[in-house]
Amino acid sequence: MSELEPGSGSSEGLREAAQRRGSFLQTVKAVAWSFFGVRKSSEYARDVAHINPIHVIVAGILAGLAFVVGLVLLVRWIIHSGVAQ
Repeated sequence: MSELEPGSGSSEGLREAAQRRGSFLQTVKAVAWSFFGVRKSSEYARDVAHINPIHVIVAGILAGLAFVVGLVLLVRWIIHSGVAQ
């Protein structure tokens, strides 16, 4: 049976993972390091064991949104400042 098929226990594992007590700040830190692409394997293993996957999704969406908004603001500033002429 595949891990994604109903009745395979994956929903129980997902519920268990969602109950982890890692802080949201710890999750934001892990997501920030992943945006840069640098992370020690020991810290990665610790994060996988402690952080809540729902926090990872929320922090990733917020970080991605902040990145895109930052780029848009930077481009608008460059265009309006006359530097791009």
